Amino acid sequence: MRERSLVVARPAVRSLTAAVDLVLLTPRDGSLAVLLLKAADPRARDRWLLPWDAPRPEEPPDQAAIRLSRGVLGVPPAALEQIAAFGDGRRHPGDAQLSVSFVGLVPHGPASHTTDGAVWVDVEQLPLMAPRHRVIVDAAVDVVRKRIDQSPLAFRLLPPSFTLSELQAIYELLLGRSLHKASFRRALQAAFLVEPIDEWRSEGRGRPAQLYRYAPKRRRGMRRGVRFDLISSD
Repeated sequence: MRERSLVVARPAVRSLTAAVDLVLLTPRDGSLAVLLLKAADPRARDRWLLPWDAPRPEEPPDQAAIRLSRGVLGVPPAALEQIAAFGDGRRHPGDAQLSVSFVGLVPHGPASHTTDGAVWVDVEQLPLMAPRHRVIVDAAVDVVRKRIDQSPLAFRLLPPSFTLSELQAIYELLLGRSLHKASFRRALQAAFLVEPIDEWRSEGRGRPAQLYRYAPKRRRGMRRGVRFDLISSD
């Protein structure tokens, strides 16, 4: 609990050489949302910011990112990847000269439990932020969208069993566009990423939908991704 208060309420450290900045993304209310923290000081120039901190002595950047996630969520992200290092002249809340940035994916369940002062905001409706933090959010979303066809990122946001409609909804959030249902399912089948299980779930009127699980198969020694460039939009 102590680390949670430090992440949100610690005053901005001036003249930092380096900081670790964390973008946490989750599906929420039909949109892709990012976790933002409200500045503890109402006089702060930047009222909203990403979770960030200076690495502790001998602490690797990725471990600092996990510590930040635990501080605001209580759990590590389901997936974590370094985005890039930003050392340009854009303003950072702590005036850090260098930002080592990470993106983490958070399933909806853990995303419901955040520390005080933290809110989930639609990535398309961001408030005023420090310029470098805004650039880092944009870079994080771009990284996810570029990796989604070759990495099982979407499955990290789902429970172990899911319907194909739920899977398509997650892919659409991460891609930022709608997908044609039949085309998506053909591409998913061609990628050998899921397999049905002997369970069904009602999704409203009509027959219950069969549940699936992530179970990629190898074909000729290579794991295939979903070819989203071949899927038409609705």
